[in-house]
Parts: sequence; C-alpha cells; structure tokens
Amino acid sequence: MVRKRLIPVLAVVTVISLLLTACGGLGPSGATGPKKKSLDKKQVLNMTFPAEPPSLDSAVTTDVTSFDILNNVMEGLYRLDKDNRPEPAIATGVDISDDKKTYTFHLRDAKWSDDKPVTAQDFEYAWKRALNPKTKGEYAKIFYAIRNAKAYNTGKVSANEVGIQAVDDKTLRVELEDPIPYFLSLTTFALYLPQRKDIVEKYGSKYATEPEYMVYNGPFNLSEWKHEQRLILEKSDTYWDRHTVSLTKVNFDIVKETNTGANLYTTGQTDITQLDSELAEAFKKSPEFLPVSGSAVHYLQFNTSNNFFSNKKIRKAISYAIDREALVKVLKNGSKPAYGLVPPSIVNSDNKNFRKQVGDGHQYNPAEAQRLLKEGMKELEIEELPSEIRLLSYDDYRKDAAIVIQEQLKTNLGFNVLIDPQPFKQKLELEANGQFQISFAGWSADYNDPMTFLDIFVSDGAFNRGNWSNKQYDQLIQQSMGNKEYKARAKDLVKAETILNEEVPIAPLYYAGTVYLQKQYVKELVRHPVGSGLSLKWTYIDGKEK
Repeated sequence: MVRKRLIPVLAVVTVISLLLTACGGLGPSGATGPKKKSLDKKQVLNMTFPAEPPSLDSAVTTDVTSFDILNNVMEGLYRLDKDNRPEPAIATGVDISDDKKTYTFHLRDAKWSDDKPVTAQDFEYAWKRALNPKTKGEYAKIFYAIRNAKAYNTGKVSANEVGIQAVDDKTLRVELEDPIPYFLSLTTFALYLPQRKDIVEKYGSKYATEPEYMVYNGPFNLSEWKHEQRLILEKSDTYWDRHTVSLTKVNFDIVKETNTGANLYTTGQTDITQLDSELAEAFKKSPEFLPVSGSAVHYLQFNTSNNFFSNKKIRKAISYAIDREALVKVLKNGSKPAYGLVPPSIVNSDNKNFRKQVGDGHQYNPAEAQRLLKEGMKELEIEELPSEIRLLSYDDYRKDAAIVIQEQLKTNLGFNVLIDPQPFKQKLELEANGQFQISFAGWSADYNDPMTFLDIFVSDGAFNRGNWSNKQYDQLIQQSMGNKEYKARAKDLVKAETILNEEVPIAPLYYAGTVYLQKQYVKELVRHPVGSGLSLKWTYIDGKEK
C-alpha cells in the first residue's frame, strides 16, 4: 500500500472525475473564518424549517429534512467544505492503495457530547448496522460500493465478511468492490455518520427520537425537540473544532405555511424563511431575496402495479400533456423545466455534462398525448377513463404545482385528478407501501454523479416506489457500478437514462429552485447542492445589533 496524504488524494479524485463538487457551488468561498471583533455578542440564529424530521437515526433516515439536522449535530470521516469539496472531519486523512480499492482512514482525537472518544469502532458499528437486513434501512444501497456490503444487506454473507474494519480505535480500513471516483464524497453523506453501540442498544426503538436518546459529535447538540413545532441546537463544548463555530444557538421553528414564515420574518421573529411562488413574486426586489439552485429534480412517479399505469403509452401520454414551462412560471422560485431525470449540474464520469449528452426527453405536445392515451387504452382493452386519479402530493408550497398538473391533465387528457396532500412523513410511508397511483416526488443528489439518480430505478431498488422493472436498464446500472473504464461507463449511463425516457416510469417535471428571505447580517451559511444539505458550522451573525 502506497501512502497518499490528504492533498494528493483529493487531487487524484478531482482530476479523475470532477465528481466531488457540484457545478456552480452555492456556498461562499474562502478558507478564512470571520474576524472575531466583527461578531455580534449574541450569536443566535432563528430559522423556519419546512417539516418535522421523520428520523434522526442515520442508519435509516432517507430525507433531506433529517439530513439538514444531522449534518449539524453529527460529523463523519469527511464533511463538505464551503466550496462543496470533501475535507477531513473526524478523519485527519486517508491512505489509498495503488489499486484504489482500499481506503485506510486515520481518526483524530474527537469526543462525543458525553465526553467519550469517537472511535473507528463507532463507524464500523454504524455502517454495518445500516446494512443489517434487520434494520430495514431503505438507503443501504449507498454502501454497496464496499466489498460484500450488498451481499450482507441481502442476507448472503455475515457482517464479518463486509469490507469495513476498525483496525484499532483510530484506524478504519474500508475495502471496495471496485474503484469508484467519488468514495470520499460518499463519506460526507448522512448514512456514513458514526453511532455509539451502547447508546443505540440502550434506547432501542426510542433511539434518536428525542434529544436525550442520542449522543452527538458534531458542531452542535440537539437540546430541544418539540415535535411538529420546534428544534433547538446549541453549540457543542466537546466538538473537536468548536473554536471555528460562532453560533451559540440555532432555533428551528417548524413552519409549513410560507405565509406564516413570511410574517415571522417581517416582524423580526426569524432570520431566514422559505418562500412560495406568490411570496417570491412579492419579495423579489428585496435585497434579502435569496434564490438557491441545487441538484434536485421533481417528477411524477407512476405506480406500474396499477393496471392503468402499467401501460407505457398512457404514462408517456401524461408526460406529453404537461407544460413544464407553465409549471415553473407558477412556482416562481428559480426552478427550471426538466425534460430528463438527471439535473444539468451533474457531471458524467467522462467529465462531460450528462444532461447535454442525453438531450431532452418529452416536450409538451397535447395532440401526441391524446394519441398515445387512445393507443394505450386500446392495448388495455378499456374504453373509459378511470372515474378519478389520485395524485399523492406534498402538503406544502408544492401544492401550487400539483394544482397546475391537475388542470393540465384535465384540459389535455380529460382526467379527473384528485390531489391528495399529505404531511411529509405520511407521504413517505404511503410511497414506501405502494399506496398511490401517481406520486409527486423528488430526489436530491447525494453526490455528483448520474448514478445518484439512475440507481433509484433498478428493479430491486428501495426507492423504486412505482415497482417498474427493465432488465436492460438493470444490466447497464450494474455494470456501471464497478466499471473502471470511465468513458465506457459514461456511455452506459446515457443509455440508461434513454431507457427511462422511453419507458416512462417517471415523468420529470422541474429541476428545483428554492427562494428564501435571509437577513443580510447572517453570514457564511452554506447550502450544499449535493449530499448533506445545510451547514451551520461557519455561520455567524454580524450587524443585527447595530
């Protein structure tokens, strides 16, 4: 094994793939922190938060809401820096073998919130727990690059055969099935966080459901969690890099209605809030108006187990019936029409823009939509449309988009669409149980590679909610998992999305933008376009007291 310290490692990974950072990163650049003399004495940040985090158990969580909290109360081997590149966190660095398949991480002296040391065993335990079939973690696939991870997760080998080993308290060895160009980026992701075995086993099913039922190793501790109302983070006094952290407290008020958030903002009760389309239009000239683009896509997911939506032509008809340009005009939040699954910010493994390689999919064409609907119904041997079609939707500002879709499908295809808005947690449960006909869904990039989107729809994928299956698609994804020839891999991934466009298990709608109101005295708040979401480690307040 050849020892490669931090800087050479990052250089190698970046040169090979350019996959460690999203195009046009959202975070402020620069390595220097704030000048201490400029800080307000009261370093308290108030924010609205769009939903209750469904779970803070990193072994099973799947949603960006939970990721935002976890990224601030926990820390993995690496974390994304201000420029969205992996930087050492609990690890001080890594050695990579010549064949790029063995990573040996070296841990720094770090502590949990109860003053116990963070060890390599905490990482081994957490990762293997996430992979354990009994855990039933839907996101376990994020570990499949590791040797025997999939085999263990599917019950074919024991935990001891997985390529994750704590050599000693300060050394973690990870063996991959095949070299992948983005593994360091994966270690910044929420499921790669450590967990304490004694704490998890002590609280069992209660683990991570209340602040006192977990321990923390990140910049902040969760001090209060009043469910469906508020979360409060307080600066950790045991965090290894606590001198970098300026905020002493962060108040997250769970506010689902954007009008309420705007009222809190304009009356000075919160420093940051999210806007919907109507409010975005009202505040767009404000110097505190902040549009943010990332690497997320929203789409309609069809339940192909439903007889009506088992027909490809009917699914395609719905896609052709949607005017995406009109849809984003209603949203007014910087979203862009999506004519394919993978967002334009994602780079392929040949270092080329993936979206340009595939091209656009279904354009708005009502006449073609009507023709396809008739052909599809003829193939199913049915003459009448369903009496109603239920569209499972979010219960937040995205209801506006659902209404546009409802109107367009009525106008262009004659569908009677009933919108079924559900709270976030309940919506996820209904999707997981296949209790929907069409779901208004979305996905954010975990890392900068098309695979983070494309592997969702393999036949046995935990997030393939619509139960779609295609053997050629599965083969292309499988061979791309460990393909060392990055140009050939890039071509296979392009073929895979082309199959999605043809088979239409989903109808892409828009690449999501988000608009916030953010006080100008809030400095260095970083929103990552991929992976871990919100970072408050570097945030500080400067000028609120003036």
